[in-house]
Amino acid sequence: MTQSYTTAALEKENRVFSGTPGVSRENRGSGFRPAFCDTESGRVELSRFANGLLAPVHLFDGLPESWIVAGDATAGVTAIKQSVVAGFERDGCFYTRKQAAEAVVSESRRSFAWGIEPAYV
Repeated sequence: MTQSYTTAALEKENRVFSGTPGVSRENRGSGFRPAFCDTESGRVELSRFANGLLAPVHLFDGLPESWIVAGDATAGVTAIKQSVVAGFERDGCFYTRKQAAEAVVSESRRSFAWGIEPAYV
C-alpha cells in the first residue's frame, strides 16, 4: 500500500512549527500564502476551501482530485499523495515550512540592522 500524507500529519507539522514563521499566522505579514507542492511534478497549489476560495491555512479539501488518496463527503479530504508537501507560496516561489521560517527570520534580522524592530530574531 502506498503511504499518504494525512490530516494527522499536517496537524503534527502545525504543532512542530507552532509559534514560528513556519505557520500561516506567523508569516502572513511577510507575504506568504499557505500552499502545497507535489514534489514529483513540481506543481504548486495554493490552499483552498472545497468551494475554491483561498484558505488562510493549509487545507486538503481544495486540492486537485489527482492528489487525493482518501476522504468522503462527511469528513472531506483526509489524505493526499505522499509526494505532496505543505509549505508556502510567495512571489511565485514555493517555500517549505522551514524555508519560509528562515526567510522571515533573515528578513527580520536585516530589518533590525536597518533600525526597524524585528518580529523574529
